[in-house]
Amino acid sequence: MLVHIVMFQFKEENKEANMARVKEMLEALPSKIDTLKRMEVGIDVSRSERSFDMALVSMFESQEGLDVYAPHPAHQEVVRFIKEVTVLSKVVDYWQ
Repeated sequence: MLVHIVMFQFKEENKEANMARVKEMLEALPSKIDTLKRMEVGIDVSRSERSFDMALVSMFESQEGLDVYAPHPAHQEVVRFIKEVTVLSKVVDYWQ
């Protein structure tokens, strides 16, 4: 499986509401994108200096599966909103 991890740091304005909305939007994607085999979305509870606010872990059977997911209209709708409400994101992809 190809594991795709993204961590997000949200803007302070409406932070809690925006995190809840992003989590809901992301969790709706597996039912819309067939190549997305598994997804977990977590909101940070440690609130430490080193923490990001949210982490997304998604899994695909192949690189092609991720390549279908990335430009998919349902995913791009979420991406547009995320870009409005975050200040930073980081990604890691690896084979499991």
